[in-house]
Amino acid sequence: MHARKLPLATGLTYNVLEWDGPATPGDLTFVLVHGFGDLAYAWSEVAERLAPHGHVLAPDLRGHGDSDWISGGYYYFMDYVADLDDVIGQLARRRVVLVGHSMGGSVSAYYAGTRPERLTGLALLEGLGPPDMGAFDGPSRTAMWIDAWRAARGKVRPMPSLDEAVHRLKQHDDRLDDARARQLAEVGTRPAEGGVVWKHDPLHKTFGPYAFRLEVAIRYWQRIACPVVIADGADSQLNLPADERARRRAHFANHRHVVVEGSGHAIPRHQPARVAELIRELVG
Repeated sequence: MHARKLPLATGLTYNVLEWDGPATPGDLTFVLVHGFGDLAYAWSEVAERLAPHGHVLAPDLRGHGDSDWISGGYYYFMDYVADLDDVIGQLARRRVVLVGHSMGGSVSAYYAGTRPERLTGLALLEGLGPPDMGAFDGPSRTAMWIDAWRAARGKVRPMPSLDEAVHRLKQHDDRLDDARARQLAEVGTRPAEGGVVWKHDPLHKTFGPYAFRLEVAIRYWQRIACPVVIADGADSQLNLPADERARRRAHFANHRHVVVEGSGHAIPRHQPARVAELIRELVG
């Protein structure tokens, strides 16, 4: 694995982890897209299992990990999609399998509907989006967004030590063992006065001015032509109700649904071997 700094047409520089993999006859690249508040390194245990089968890329999305924060504007989903398009355009080989977890699943699905001809396969790990919140668009949401934006970067309380970061990771994910939690904390924090802080931009903690609209997402899903695997963690507490998930899956023309045993929401962390297996199955 090595990291590279990649200037994008969208004006930011991305940090991209890369596993070169073999020069396979199929010219295959696996692109792994992390979720909210996470970072590329979270895919390391999956990527190491995929690397013998092809080239692997895992970017830190804008405002996450070691990629640039925005200096103005906001973090909109289509900004992530434009960034991803450039990462794939600059670094990926001829055939691309795109994998997204949680928020990264939404980004990946939007990309797949935008560039359906570019993908050989798509894997969405608890990545069918949040509840439809279109009814909450409007003036009150805009006011809440403006007020939260002003405060988001103003007062960031540092954690006193790396041990506290490890504790918080385990508090939010009781399946993480001490060693893995410490690895993620070391990579996911930076020093600050009084301790350490998470690398992701605190602006992500605000509600955006535009709510998730299911009717819009469906338009993207219906354009996806490649094989799709849609995976749920058997013990997830952060997924949609089962009937809503089924309704959403129905909009993918060529999909397979899988429930991953022994996993909560963070499927790539909890079952990396099973995730790598599902991804490889997309390309035979």
